[in-house]
Amino acid sequence: MLYEQEQVVQAFRIYSILAIDGKAYKDDIRLYLADDSIKGLVDMFAKEVDCTLLVVGDFIYMIPLAINSPFHVSNETIKDKYLPSRAVNADIYMMYVAIIILFGEFYDSYQTTEATRDFIKMEDWLNSVNDKILSLKGYDEEELIKLERKYEYNWIAVIEKWDALDDIKENVQQTARTISRMSFMNVVKRFLEEQELVEDIGNEEVQLTEKAKAIIQRYFMELEYNREILEFIYSLEGKDGEDIASYI
Repeated sequence: MLYEQEQVVQAFRIYSILAIDGKAYKDDIRLYLADDSIKGLVDMFAKEVDCTLLVVGDFIYMIPLAINSPFHVSNETIKDKYLPSRAVNADIYMMYVAIIILFGEFYDSYQTTEATRDFIKMEDWLNSVNDKILSLKGYDEEELIKLERKYEYNWIAVIEKWDALDDIKENVQQTARTISRMSFMNVVKRFLEEQELVEDIGNEEVQLTEKAKAIIQRYFMELEYNREILEFIYSLEGKDGEDIASYI
């Protein structure tokens, strides 16, 4: 398709707004929805940087789809902005597992299209993470190594990181070197809030945003994007020794 110069300029102007802020009000970029040619150009620009555009409520979001997208939040950015100064890749693995488990708490099975709950308490989220990791610990080291090869994910590091997090006991003062599990969960929560994926609704409760629901429904449940990790996480609940072989 041949485009007129003015269409290219208008499309690039819209793309630039989305690239700078990661989102825009629909009313501010009306041409994107009103003109199919301009929409096609903007979508093409986004695709060139491994992103897609999602229309959610009053906003249009530009969402990175690949780790090599310049708009993907890098591990270094997460370490520098959210995690303690000595954070390592295991902290990133643990964050990702906590996020997967959080999303899973809102959807009662793999590939569910609609959320089945409105909110979750931070304590319930933490307990779910703890239960899943306890199930992971039911595998011996050789089995975990096989799982790491299959899912390209460092499950042993996740277990070690979780075990290294100290629970804060009542009336015990936290030292500078002590990191509680709930403190870690709050770090993950802050990251998700800044990415506009969860909202704090008070009373130590969070809910998914419409942006999060759109991403989960359209991409997160797809094997192409989650590499079957979500399905494996779901399988951990209620796992016993006889079921181990079926996942290896």
